[in-house]
Amino acid sequence: MTTSTKADSAAKRDVTKLQRAIVDGLEDVKAHDIQVFNTEALSPLFERVIVASGTSNRQTKALASSVREAVKTAGFSVPRQEGEENGEWIIVDCGPVVCHIMQPAIRQYYRLEEIWGETPVRMKIGAAKPKPADVAAKKLAAKKAVDKAAAENTVVEKKPAAKKAAAKKPAAKTSAAAKPAAKKPAAKSVKTVVVKPSVPRTAKAGAAAKPAAKRAPRAKA
Repeated sequence: MTTSTKADSAAKRDVTKLQRAIVDGLEDVKAHDIQVFNTEALSPLFERVIVASGTSNRQTKALASSVREAVKTAGFSVPRQEGEENGEWIIVDCGPVVCHIMQPAIRQYYRLEEIWGETPVRMKIGAAKPKPADVAAKKLAAKKAVDKAAAENTVVEKKPAAKKAAAKKPAAKTSAAAKPAAKKPAAKSVKTVVVKPSVPRTAKAGAAAKPAAKRAPRAKA
């Protein structure tokens, strides 16, 4: 992606963020019939035109003030403003986005939609905004979900350790079973040491030696 392409993408994101901030500012003071138009192909001076209605001078002024605050809060420079004296048609110039706040009779007479409305922009308008209490509740619920997941992961990690401890018990049984095998060779060695036939053989040998001693005197005679 080239540098110019990145700059164009960033500019488009800024325009989208800016038009959202303006629409939010209009909705905060209950503007009527909010419409957004893409004017990139119609004018080199701005990329969006937003038109909204207020039922009285007081409301149009309040709408313009709300738009200015919303734009500042979104991080953009303070917009210029024209027509606040009479309040019938107030223009809030936000740079790439121009917002026209008009009373119904003035809007119907000038018909800005016919001039700038060639390419309408689809936006989610009139959506209920989350209350601060709802946002806090959602954050708390998300934190609890994270803590619960962390606790479950800890339990799962401990289970294999318990299985390993249980797996060591059969090893003790195998060592106990090996003890009788060690005793069997000792019993066989005792049997081989005690040999009963060896005693009669020595006795017979001694008895055979005595007759040989008696025969010697007869030879001398």
